[in-house]
Amino acid sequence: MAPAALTERRGNVMVITLNRPEARNAVNAAVSTAVGDALQEAQDDDDVRAVVITGAGESFCAGADLKAIARRENLFHPDHSEWGFAGYVHHYIDKPTIAAVNGTALGGGTELALASDLVVAEERAKFGLPEVKRGLLAAAGGVFRIVDHLPRKVAMELLFTGEPMSSADALKWGLINQVVPDGTAVDAALALAERITANAPLAVWASKRIALGVDDGVITGDEAGWARTMREIVALMRSEDAKEGPRAFAEKRQPIWKAR
Repeated sequence: MAPAALTERRGNVMVITLNRPEARNAVNAAVSTAVGDALQEAQDDDDVRAVVITGAGESFCAGADLKAIARRENLFHPDHSEWGFAGYVHHYIDKPTIAAVNGTALGGGTELALASDLVVAEERAKFGLPEVKRGLLAAAGGVFRIVDHLPRKVAMELLFTGEPMSSADALKWGLINQVVPDGTAVDAALALAERITANAPLAVWASKRIALGVDDGVITGDEAGWARTMREIVALMRSEDAKEGPRAFAEKRQPIWKAR
C-alpha cells in the first residue's frame, strides 16, 4: 500500500503531502501516524526551518474519514493520541507551518489550516466546518479556533450552517494569507517558506513561541478550548444523531435527526 503521507525535503523546508487522493485525503489512523511522525521529525531536526503541508491530487483534505468513523475505527496516532487529528492539530512545533491548500479543505481540512501558522490557497479551494450536517462538531480545534481567526458573526455562521466559504472570501476575512492560481499552492508556499528560512532560525522559533503563548511546548491559551471540546464531543458521540450522521453519509442518504 502507498504511504498515507509523503515527505520531501526542499532545502530547509519539509513538505508533507497527505496521500489518500482516492479518499480526497480524508484522515484515518494511517494519516495521523504518518503526519504526526513527520512533524516530530521536523521539530527534532535543526536543519528543518519550516514545514509545508498539502494534499495529493486536487483535494487538500476532506476532513475525517467518515466511513472509518462509521466502522468505529480509531483516527489517531496509536502512540500519540495527544497530537490530535492528523497528528497535527494539537502537535505544537517551533518551526513555522504553512498549509498549501490545493483544493477542498472542509471539516478537518479547515482545521488543519487553522492549526497552521500561514495558509496559501488556490482559487478553487473551499473552507468550512460542515460537521453539524453529520451530527458531529468540529472537535479538532475548529470550533474555538475559527472564532479567533474570523469576525465572530462570520465564524458563527460557518459553525451553525456548515456551509463553505470560497478562497476569495477566506482571504477577505483574513482566514488565509494568499490566493494563488490552481495548481500553484505548493510553489507559492515554498516561496513564502524561503522568505522565512532566510531569517535567523532561533529568532523565528522564539517569535512563534511568544506570539502563540507557548509554555513547555503547549499553546496555553488553547487548553481551555480543548478541554471544552473534549467534554462536549464525548457526550455528543453517545447520541443517536452522532451515529446517524456518518451512517447516512456511508449509505448516501439524508440523515434523520432526533435530537437525542
